[in-house]
Amino acid sequence: MTLLKFENVTYVKDNNTILKDISVDVEKGDFISIVGPSGSGKSTFLKLCSYLISPTEGDIFYKNTSYKEYDPIKWRQCIAYCFQTPYLFGDTVMDNLKFPYSIRNSKFDLSKVEQLFTDFKLSEDYLKREVRDLSGGEKQRIALIRTLLFKPDILLLDEVTSALDVDNTLIVEGVIESLNEKGITILWVTHNPKQSKKYANKVLTIENGRAKSLEVLK
Repeated sequence: MTLLKFENVTYVKDNNTILKDISVDVEKGDFISIVGPSGSGKSTFLKLCSYLISPTEGDIFYKNTSYKEYDPIKWRQCIAYCFQTPYLFGDTVMDNLKFPYSIRNSKFDLSKVEQLFTDFKLSEDYLKREVRDLSGGEKQRIALIRTLLFKPDILLLDEVTSALDVDNTLIVEGVIESLNEKGITILWVTHNPKQSKKYANKVLTIENGRAKSLEVLK
């Protein structure tokens, strides 16, 4: 089943063509690593996936419906983006984890938070920690937990392990692999050649703003 489809997508900013004529099908359950040189358009591709920006030309479909027919917030609840530099707000970690519930008018589910903390091997003491006291790696893991509270269909990851040490990278990789095994589709930008093929079933190479190849690994 095609979950996300790019159809001849071009993105232009300030008269500069960032992506040109991209056509890609993302199937349900895919784990796609996105690779290519710095500045090739990988992060822009993820921003288009998440409806943070819109195509200059072409169309993007989620479950056969164009992005133009979606409210951006509803789209992003299905296709969640975790940035390379995580943005946390408020005073405490708990403030950040309650936010996804508040925008959905849902009751806060502490048990779900506790399970994700266990998965990411974080102590529940972090719930009381102030955001300003967290390291870059800790912020990234909290941002990932916040993103996963409502289990998106597609998870977009932009260099999410770049601020982590080896041990924590393995923890995060393990959680992401487990999520994919449970049916969440993963699109992961990485500059690490070994990481790009470690878990992925496909590798999308973007060069000079074009989709150069989509290699099927397994």
